[in-house]
Amino acid sequence: MRFGLTSPVVTLTPRGHAPWEADAGPEELRRVAEAADRLGYYHLTCSEHVAIPADVAAVRGSRYYDPLSTFGYVAAFTERIRLATHVLVLPYHHPLELAKRYGTLDRISKGRLVLGVGVGSLEEEFRLLGAEFAGRGPRFEDALPALRAAMRGPVPAYRGPHYRFDGFTIDPCAVQERVPLWLGGRSARSLRRALSFADGWDPFGLGLDDLRALLSKARTRPAWREREERGVPLDLIFQPERSFDLSTTDGLERARAACRAYAAIGTNVLSLRFRSTSLDQFLEQLEICAAEVFPEFV
Repeated sequence: MRFGLTSPVVTLTPRGHAPWEADAGPEELRRVAEAADRLGYYHLTCSEHVAIPADVAAVRGSRYYDPLSTFGYVAAFTERIRLATHVLVLPYHHPLELAKRYGTLDRISKGRLVLGVGVGSLEEEFRLLGAEFAGRGPRFEDALPALRAAMRGPVPAYRGPHYRFDGFTIDPCAVQERVPLWLGGRSARSLRRALSFADGWDPFGLGLDDLRALLSKARTRPAWREREERGVPLDLIFQPERSFDLSTTDGLERARAACRAYAAIGTNVLSLRFRSTSLDQFLEQLEICAAEVFPEFV
């Protein structure tokens, strides 16, 4: 099991982030990213929202750094850590647009992009951006193979019910032969889509019991068995329900127990959050986790 990091600073969501992050910015993000890179964390995250309606900001949060700009900045001073969009709202974009913008990022970062995408659920933001909300499911399901084709090389081609392209050059393009594609969401349908179209399932807001139930049902489906027979199992990328506090012996043991519980359901990657009152304490938690938790699982 690998350990990623739900990036502090770049989003501010209720109950998900510490008060010190409200006044933090690029320099604090840099210190976190450099430490996570040095300590062997698998990935950093950055989410996408363009504009949050004021009446839902208290629920969804109001701060969302732009993933492309953020990761271009982070790529310049890191070497190994992967850059995972968690998630891009795919219906806001044409697949070729993402192939160009994020293919460039993959090249700049020397092949460290993980492209997490979701179908989106904020209808007001769809309307604001002129994106179609009704019927977004079928369009999303066509956009996924179109995106895969668009990321494949400099002259991509695809023909589907919603997206069709051929005879256009995308330069630069991604350097990875297959950019990992993770699907967000929180439903059985999102898991079925991940089995059909993606390399990993990266849901949000689901507890361990919910995940266990969804996976138990999915493992009985032919799509799951077919992937295993082909030797391409689905990566499972989850976030523990609570932030870790490794400042005490009890907190450290609770963190280890949580990791064991997630490992038991087949988790490949855990996206961690840490409880902290300052940047320095957050960095201390990163160090403790790498020294005291990683060895049992990595």
